[in-house]
Amino acid sequence: MSELTLTVMRLGFLALLWLFVIVAVQVIRSDLFGTRVTQRAGRRNTEARQAPDRQSSGQGAPPRQQGGGGRQRRGAPTKLVVSEGTLTGTTVALQGQTISLGRAHDSTIVLDDDYASSRHARIYPDRDGQWIVEDLGSTNGTYLDRTRLTTPTPVPLGAPIRIGKTVIELRK
Repeated sequence: MSELTLTVMRLGFLALLWLFVIVAVQVIRSDLFGTRVTQRAGRRNTEARQAPDRQSSGQGAPPRQQGGGGRQRRGAPTKLVVSEGTLTGTTVALQGQTISLGRAHDSTIVLDDDYASSRHARIYPDRDGQWIVEDLGSTNGTYLDRTRLTTPTPVPLGAPIRIGKTVIELRK
């Protein structure tokens, strides 16, 4: 083997070793300090999509609501509240859109929980205005009132939804 080939192999091995060290440091850093939460453009995109609806449905008319007509059912939940876990006190207004739960950065509620999957569960309204919780094939499962979910299940008002150490409830 020539001296040049041997030197190139040594430099390639050294570069590969440094790449491994950098990746290992990044993994350890994310485990120690958690994931960085950034401001998403989701709210701006939602407002931009609602503006054409107002113009097309008449001047100043409110946008159409999804899921079962223009009026909300009496006694229907209006917010999703985190009652236990690292996000205790977090509230999300229910406006007829799907709420995704998990560790992924694009989730509606980002769970910093070792027992949550990146795409863990979702909560969405059906055509009758009832809210449904669905486990998205998570490893540790989603629980509704101590029952592990295997199919999409309607969520009663105030029933605890447990994902790892986080508990979420639908409230008025």
